[in-house]
Amino acid sequence: MKPISLTGFALCLTLSLAAQDRQEFRNPSAHYRPKPLWFWNDTRITREGIDEQMAGFVRRCGYGGFSILPFGPRLAPEYLSGDYFELYRHTARKAAELGVTLSLYDEYGFPSGSGGWVNADGVPRFANRYPDLTLKRLDKIEEELDGGAVYDRPLSDAGTLMAVVAMETSDKRRIDLSDRIADGRIVWQVPDGRWKVMQFVCVEDPDRNMDYLSADAARAYIEMTHEAYYGRMPEEFGTTITGTFFDEPTLYRAEGRCWTPSFNDDFVRAYGSSPTLLYPALWYDIGPETASARNAMFSLRAELYAAAYPKLVSEWSRSHGTLATGHQDNEERENPVGTSADLMKCFKYQDIPGIDKIGGDRPAERFYKVVSSAAVNWDRSLAMSETYGAMGNIPWDTIYRIAQDQYAKGINMLIPHAVWYDDRNVTFLPELSHRNPLYRDGLYEFNTFLGRLNVLLQNDARLATDIAVLYPIETMQAGHRFDGPLTAYEGGVRVPDMDYVQVGCRLTDRLGRDFIYLHPEVLASERTSVAKRRLLLEGEHQPQSLRTLVVPSSEVVSAKGLAKIEAFFDAGGQVIFTTRLPARSSEPERDAEVAERIGRMLPEASRQPDGSIVRRNRQGGTVRFIPSPSVEALAEALEIPGEAPDIGFAAGAVPLRCMHKVLDGRDIYYLANLSDSVFDSTVALRGKKRLEIWDPHTGEIASADSEPGRTSRDRTSRDRTTEVRLRIEPNRSLFLVEKIRSNRHTSTKN
Repeated sequence: MKPISLTGFALCLTLSLAAQDRQEFRNPSAHYRPKPLWFWNDTRITREGIDEQMAGFVRRCGYGGFSILPFGPRLAPEYLSGDYFELYRHTARKAAELGVTLSLYDEYGFPSGSGGWVNADGVPRFANRYPDLTLKRLDKIEEELDGGAVYDRPLSDAGTLMAVVAMETSDKRRIDLSDRIADGRIVWQVPDGRWKVMQFVCVEDPDRNMDYLSADAARAYIEMTHEAYYGRMPEEFGTTITGTFFDEPTLYRAEGRCWTPSFNDDFVRAYGSSPTLLYPALWYDIGPETASARNAMFSLRAELYAAAYPKLVSEWSRSHGTLATGHQDNEERENPVGTSADLMKCFKYQDIPGIDKIGGDRPAERFYKVVSSAAVNWDRSLAMSETYGAMGNIPWDTIYRIAQDQYAKGINMLIPHAVWYDDRNVTFLPELSHRNPLYRDGLYEFNTFLGRLNVLLQNDARLATDIAVLYPIETMQAGHRFDGPLTAYEGGVRVPDMDYVQVGCRLTDRLGRDFIYLHPEVLASERTSVAKRRLLLEGEHQPQSLRTLVVPSSEVVSAKGLAKIEAFFDAGGQVIFTTRLPARSSEPERDAEVAERIGRMLPEASRQPDGSIVRRNRQGGTVRFIPSPSVEALAEALEIPGEAPDIGFAAGAVPLRCMHKVLDGRDIYYLANLSDSVFDSTVALRGKKRLEIWDPHTGEIASADSEPGRTSRDRTSRDRTTEVRLRIEPNRSLFLVEKIRSNRHTSTKN
């Protein structure tokens, strides 16, 4: 077994398109076939049952492997016992015999982090073994007093004291009272005014999961789980066991106030100053500093969350010849601060970002692009979705529609949920195996279809799009607080006027325009630079050259990031602001700079009666403000005179869901018709190309009916298009693949 390097991780699971022949597409090997969750559910597991089921799942259903999920209080043999590992080793050997692989699911039940406490046998194995490393909660002990009183109270001994702060309620003056502590008491003569005196204490929470913000807790959990598997079957890692999977960690636990005792020290290391006077902002408006204070506190919490379990399990996985994937719980929240901290940043160090599509009423589809964009932002090539759980026995057209929507939006690893050891005791329908009469006749075909998608999309291809949408996490952090009106599970706070989800859905679903969400941290970093008419994102796997940046409703932005946005406009870039213009900085004491830059780019004197503002410069740049980003308004704003869109549609045609990738200089387009009508029209692709149609439903490959298109709209641009006539039935999709040119080094089989 050899460790997998981060820079080369994609190629360890995937190959370049040039190495794929047409036969692989027609009949994908196990490597490309989906690997479902396999519930060992609430019953006794035997070698005979394992052998019979695996053979059926592989040969009759067309699966390429499994992720074993132990589940239920009556599971036997006991989780992590010697007999349990003997069965697991037997399963790995059977998988090798069948030519398929396993992914190590790291929990008993879910969510990851307790060792069986939730959705299993109720035994908190992690807490029993590491009682000091379980989930912590930030509490506030508060008293309000008038000036002239003496505050004399005992210091809380409920946990780790983080701060003692007094805040005047009208003018928001704050005083650090740490120097008023002596002999376990706080004694303070209250000045004139009305004051809140607050003790902030990090306490143990009754939740028995690990402290998700603690690297020490993550290491302990890895020792209890991952190392236990590796210690008993090291020879299987990097051969039969090729991945790890974690499931549904979240910050909505602990009443939505997950914290960690090391936070203050971490803050000083990150920012060079103490967070003491910022703690009241977690509950209250503290005046002009509120936005920057919350951004500093919540951004660091998100970094700690990303750098604990996801990072460490990914590092462990790579060092043991595997790759780590997994997803958050309740990622379908528009404001993620109270649930996943920052749905893009929590994947910063993770091998394969992930999401789940479960339950028919949970709109995960609105966030596929957030997760796949996280892969691009952090320079990864794979994005995962655990799909279909708890949706009931849904019809085939729904199963196909969901899959095609995901792949068109950048997901390229679908993990079906699920197959069940005891199919008489299925907790979360559907049961996606040959034993379910609803699916037995179509499963092999469907899994072959997914395999064909994976052949062309599970590779180190670069996503090619001109459009980025700024991920407005700074505004959401600024609007979040720990006493929000919603439940912790709902995310705590719904920030007014947020539109980034709606803008993203209108681009992909209504206009057929692909894009990436761009994280503010990445925008402000040295990886992002400005060139002539372009915003460039460096990356080994996912470099990007962007022509348009959309800034959705954002009251708060980074002043550093806004400076780069202005430089992009000055260099001829296209910038579109929607709904609400930025007014405050996520950094302290830089609100005036934000106002100055916005005023320069969008002077109030240019505002039109409908509230819109448009300004152009001599470099060909355009900046505009759209107060109501309708489909029509976005379509008009995205037009750049003299330039053809990457993928264009004839007037009157219902746009397809589209994705464009480039692999070794070769263009790959995935086009999905998810409407109820036949698509029978032309598609115009930027550039002069010779194309083939690769049909993932049938495996057929044929030359495309294409011809050179016209130049761009004003006929002065050098942009040319290739027009392709396509007919795509409802709920079907296809690939347009650029033919191999003779001067390119490619496989002779292609």
